[in-house]
Amino acid sequence: MKPLEIITSLSSWAEAKPETVLDSPAFAMPCQLGGNSSVLRRASVNPAESAMLALSVTFGDEPHRLCLSRSPAFSELDKIWDSREEVPETLLLALVERECGPLFQFLENAVRKQLRLIGIAGKDDDACREGAIPFQVDDVVFSITGSTTVISALGIVRNLDLTHDSVRNQMLPAEIEYASFVLPETDIASLTPGDAILLPEIDTVQPHLVVDNRFVVDENGVSPYVADSYMRVRAADGMDITLGQVFDSIDSPSLPCPAQIGRQLRLVGKGRVVACGRLDRLAGKFAFVAEQTT
Repeated sequence: MKPLEIITSLSSWAEAKPETVLDSPAFAMPCQLGGNSSVLRRASVNPAESAMLALSVTFGDEPHRLCLSRSPAFSELDKIWDSREEVPETLLLALVERECGPLFQFLENAVRKQLRLIGIAGKDDDACREGAIPFQVDDVVFSITGSTTVISALGIVRNLDLTHDSVRNQMLPAEIEYASFVLPETDIASLTPGDAILLPEIDTVQPHLVVDNRFVVDENGVSPYVADSYMRVRAADGMDITLGQVFDSIDSPSLPCPAQIGRQLRLVGKGRVVACGRLDRLAGKFAFVAEQTT
């Protein structure tokens, strides 16, 4: 599995609303601005609108307010920035279209709807001002109406930086699994304290981690966990693992040590604990010895 496949298999992200993704400190959308590769992020500071150039634009037929901060990226616009209110609107808009064309094209591609510049935004246009979201890409800081159209287009999991600490430090429950095998229903039903089940594979198979019952970390990397009818012998005590450790295990699996004699274990199957017990040796072979059945 790849990192994106792993994170989208987690319910916390698979079911995340676009607003949640967009509000994440890991939001970092790869983009092209003027032919150069860049990254769109949430701006750390939201400039006062009075210091910005407010534009009325549409995505498709939906009105939006796009506010631009002063930026060296708009060199000609920068020259007249302090006196922009004195420039005739037609001339100012022509300059904006020429200077900000790459930004407009990027926004059009990102939102996947045609962007059209309507004019200078009116100061009383409260509907489009509400919920404005500040962004930054390179030296350009801007805000855009936080509409459903914008949020749903940008707030997708693949726009997260999966190397960000807020993603990598997410904790997940994990269990060490030592063996799996088929056990007839009659044997399961008749299992009582003191009964033993031989576990020959402990001598030959490396234990692995079952993470959140969604994927498995073993010597081959990370793969989806598949529920089946097998009985499984797992460590009695669970553990936590970070999502970053799971990502790292794709290429360099970090696996638990083999079980030691006396280790407390659980026998689980079909979503329930069948018995609790310990690891022991019988006739020179590892075995699960039941101490309590359910």
